[in-house]
Amino acid sequence: MSQSGATVSQECITAFNELKLNKKYKYIIYKLSDDFKEIVVEEASDDKEWDSFREKLINATTKNKNSQGATGKGPRYAIYDFEYSLASGDGIRNKITFLAWSPDDAGIQPKMIYASSKEALKRSLTGIAVELQANDSDDIEYDSILKTVSKGLAA
Repeated sequence: MSQSGATVSQECITAFNELKLNKKYKYIIYKLSDDFKEIVVEEASDDKEWDSFREKLINATTKNKNSQGATGKGPRYAIYDFEYSLASGDGIRNKITFLAWSPDDAGIQPKMIYASSKEALKRSLTGIAVELQANDSDDIEYDSILKTVSKGLAA
């Protein structure tokens, strides 16, 4: 259990293992349940199109706990299985990347709960190679993330 009290659902671990071991998914987007008590899978997809993944993060919304059903920009956690070719011609590499998406214009309460729940999720997922924090749409441009994930070695 995290400091915020949010627990990680078994579904989160199962989906991650299917991505990591069976290559069933290209990415998984996790969110906090509407009552902020559990981390759940919002979507697991085999869609290899980065832009559609990025749009889902940018357009994510979350309910505000205290406002009666009001929604605003929402933080998310995501796992993305990056695959890239080395510029040296030494083959293809995979890096399972953990992305903590917390847009600057999201509500303060959701951002705090996401920040305090992140470690619980990360501890549950064995095999994360890279962790990134993103706070605006420029932070999740494919080329800049690829450069970070590949340490500049991608073709």
